Amino acid sequence: MTNHLMPTMSVADAIRTRRTVRHYRPDPVPRTALDTLLELAVQAPTSWNLQDRSIVVVTDDDGRKGLTWATDGQPQPQEAPVILVFVAEPQAWRDDHSDVYEQARGNGAWNEEFIAMFSEASRAFQEGLDRRGLLREYAIKDAMIAASFVMLAATEMGLATSPMNGWDEDRVKKVIGIDDRDDLAIALLVSVGYPAGQPRHPGRRALARNVFHERYPA
Repeated sequence: MTNHLMPTMSVADAIRTRRTVRHYRPDPVPRTALDTLLELAVQAPTSWNLQDRSIVVVTDDDGRKGLTWATDGQPQPQEAPVILVFVAEPQAWRDDHSDVYEQARGNGAWNEEFIAMFSEASRAFQEGLDRRGLLREYAIKDAMIAASFVMLAATEMGLATSPMNGWDEDRVKKVIGIDDRDDLAIALLVSVGYPAGQPRHPGRRALARNVFHERYPA
């Protein structure tokens, strides 16, 4: 059996070989592999170190049936043994972050002067987003970065994933028990498991079609 805690490819190889997989074998994902994926997810960059995203791990039959309903019958929740629901927390900046500062202080990353400056600047920045109605968008970006880390890490570990679209946010929130939380948003669903088949790479356009320097072309 593959050792899911040992790297099997470089990050570059994981980026090039990752495919979106919609159909899965019923084999369970080992707990050690899942724990590693989640640990890597929370290591993803997060603006102002707010860590304003959470992950709900759905593995039981009832939860996956609920997500099948929430996704209008898509196959991933029916077949994949794990569905990760990435929850964005747009109001998290208002919470107490003393534990974040304590950890950074203990790691020797931030001193007292930096913490005082950082705390004030972070709040001012978030207040600016709030005035412009951008808090939800900002938190969803953070959650999407974490989801991207999961997909690459899963590829390295021999697992398949699918970033899922086409779900109903209210239904997803109901399934994971936050239907009464207007302060939270669903960023993405990601299925995790062993692929029933390996899709071929459809290819990508040449760099010249999508990459520009200094300015977007007129």
